[in-house]
Amino acid sequence: MSIILGIDPGSRITGYGVIQEVGRSLHYIASGCIKTEVDDIPGRLKIIYAGVTQIIEQFNPDFFAIEKIFMAKNADSAFKLGQARGVAIVAAVNLNLPIFEYAARQVKQTVVGTGAADKHQVQQMVTRLLQLGSTPQADAADALAIAITHSHLWRNIERINNGFLDLRKGRLR
Repeated sequence: MSIILGIDPGSRITGYGVIQEVGRSLHYIASGCIKTEVDDIPGRLKIIYAGVTQIIEQFNPDFFAIEKIFMAKNADSAFKLGQARGVAIVAAVNLNLPIFEYAARQVKQTVVGTGAADKHQVQQMVTRLLQLGSTPQADAADALAIAITHSHLWRNIERINNGFLDLRKGRLR
């Protein structure tokens, strides 16, 4: 039984999603957004750091999964995204959480089945996979998708490490 915190970093809105993995089942715990309604970057980073820290302390996750940075068309946007991502990671590291990073394309591929999925498709699949009564906000849905991706990929790693597959010999044990 593991609790996974997924983070979709952003300098104005940082999405978060918390799920619990029980065996092969995933259960929704919480999701939402950390909104930074100040104009200066240092103020935004402080809010993101405090918000992620509070979420970690509230839900006590076992794993911290965050979206990798991607190369945006606008260098200034990519720089701000990197800063938001960095303070979220520092919050997790300060609370001794293991950090796992996933590319947006990998998350979409895992949750929707195509790396070119749009935000609406991600929202719909997250709603379906977690059997939610309503569709989460887009940034929260992305964060939940990151947590779901970690669950699926980590489960495969554990299966390999538990001896189902001997990688040195390329066959089942």
